[in-house]
Amino acid sequence: MRLALLLLALLVGAGLAWIRLAPSDPARWHVDPAVPGADTLTGEPGGARGALTLPGRSPAEVLARLDAIARATRRTTRLAGSPEEGRITWLTRSAAFGFPDYTTAQAVQNGSEVELTLHARQRFGRDDFGVNAARLQDWTAALTTP
Repeated sequence: MRLALLLLALLVGAGLAWIRLAPSDPARWHVDPAVPGADTLTGEPGGARGALTLPGRSPAEVLARLDAIARATRRTTRLAGSPEEGRITWLTRSAAFGFPDYTTAQAVQNGSEVELTLHARQRFGRDDFGVNAARLQDWTAALTTP
């Protein structure tokens, strides 16, 4: 019985270590956020999408501001991209187990406005309990606040 519990504990520990330490391949996650399903391993449930039109700024200015907001979020780092590239992908890890979530933003000029497209999604599991949608709402609220 003790051996079975020890093996179970080792398996759980190994699984949690894999979740926390699994490499994040930018080629898999740093993709156009407007393309449905092209960048998600687990399907759309648990992901969140958003779009904004912002007047009077350049795409690089919008992404630079959003990058500062994202990087101020706890456990969030930039995985790939830059404001100058027009697309950025961030990695945000959950507090307890370090589950990775990926958020990609792309900004393009459309006349005098900037169209910002966002997609947040989880890597593991089927349901994110609304955390990706909440993160997008927080980030876009901060971005649109003067």
